[in-house]
Amino acid sequence: MLEIDEITVGYDRSPVLHSVSLAVPDNGVAAVMGHNGAGKSTLLRAAVGLLRPQGGAVRFEGEDITRLSPHDRVGRGMAYVPQGQQCFPHLTAAENLQLIADGRPRGKAAVADALDLFPALRTLSGRRAGLLSGGQRQQLAIARALITGPRLLLLDEPTEGIQPSVVAEIEETILSLARDGGLSVLLVEQHIGFALRAAQRYYVLEAGRVTSTGDGGEQSEQAVREALSV
Repeated sequence: MLEIDEITVGYDRSPVLHSVSLAVPDNGVAAVMGHNGAGKSTLLRAAVGLLRPQGGAVRFEGEDITRLSPHDRVGRGMAYVPQGQQCFPHLTAAENLQLIADGRPRGKAAVADALDLFPALRTLSGRRAGLLSGGQRQQLAIARALITGPRLLLLDEPTEGIQPSVVAEIEETILSLARDGGLSVLLVEQHIGFALRAAQRYYVLEAGRVTSTGDGGEQSEQAVREALSV
């Protein structure tokens, strides 16, 4: 689905990632873990086209998209949910969703599907997004991304700073989408247990380099914890 091949990328010619490679399987999940500052968010920004690599290539469904704009990548089926539960705070939850749905062939149905995944948003549809809790805004942010009908969803710390009850809902939704929704996911996540339950393949980043990789599953948790303790 997505192949990142030996990319070097950074800001103002200062590399953050150094020859990083990874792959996201078709209809599966790849998880990226690492300490703060390891380059995880930079990796997602490069994957979606917000940063252009200084070297290496990004391929999506076999096509080299290294030089494509973020808009073109979204048009090909990528959706990106950055850190921070981003939304339009002065619009209601319903207006946030409708803004994405407008003009799409099955926009109304896509909104309904997103609300089925996050039913709590139905009761909050008339509330301004800026007044929602962090967990509710994160659900809204993921719902907005899913309305675009992506084949690849890029999630940056979807459970960060969110109350445990909502974390469980978000985790279950991501797991069910990957399992049943015909969707691939590139997941950056601090919660090791969740990341490994979701992922077919994991990658550990340290100082902009992949230092450990392996198959997902709870049997890999000790290996990941040891890699992160270095």
